Amino acid sequence: MSLKPKLEAIIYAAETPITLDQIVQLVRDSLLADGASDDADVRSRVRAALDELFADYGVPDRGIEIRQVAGGYRMSTKPEQHDVVRAFAKSLKPPIRLSLPALETLAVIAYKQPVTVPEISEIRGVDSSGVIATLLERKLITTAGRKAVVGRPILYKTTKEFLLRFGLKDVNELPSMEEFEKLVAESFQSDLMPVEETAQEPEGARAADAAQEAVPPGQDHEVATEPSNSPENPAA
Repeated sequence: MSLKPKLEAIIYAAETPITLDQIVQLVRDSLLADGASDDADVRSRVRAALDELFADYGVPDRGIEIRQVAGGYRMSTKPEQHDVVRAFAKSLKPPIRLSLPALETLAVIAYKQPVTVPEISEIRGVDSSGVIATLLERKLITTAGRKAVVGRPILYKTTKEFLLRFGLKDVNELPSMEEFEKLVAESFQSDLMPVEETAQEPEGARAADAAQEAVPPGQDHEVATEPSNSPENPAA
């Protein structure tokens, strides 16, 4: 593979400006294997490829450029496009703010759906009814009928908004539980609310009310009592 697309991908993926030394270290072994004579030759090839990238992104009909910032390289929008980018940013939805109990509940629903509140509470070891309303309000979950058991508890599943939030085609693309927990932490890291489980209690009534409105008693959907899907094979 050509060196230039590798550098382009590295700079694009970097969260902070990446230095020349960091780039050299990342591609050193592959360049030596491709015939670079020594470290000086590796550095020279990297500089040449970076110059080509600068030229590629420097043409007027590109909205992105590669800039040297704080001693490193990063991609950014060109100044002449800032107005349209600013307008786009203002049109975005505000960040979703969730408590840790809500995130735990969301993870259980994602991997065990469709699932009832008692089942969620049993898995988590605490009463989870209070956070259901929050997830319903955020449109991350929705009702999925009622389970055909005594009491006919309401079933919950994830929504299209959930898929959009996590960049999934469908729930069959859910990663392992460990990877999902990491994904959740990264997606909501700046939006976590330090709310204790007990602080969610007042939402319990709202959760019940919201669920009852979503699935009126006269319009129940029968759902077979199939075992919950495992994380390796989540429900569609």
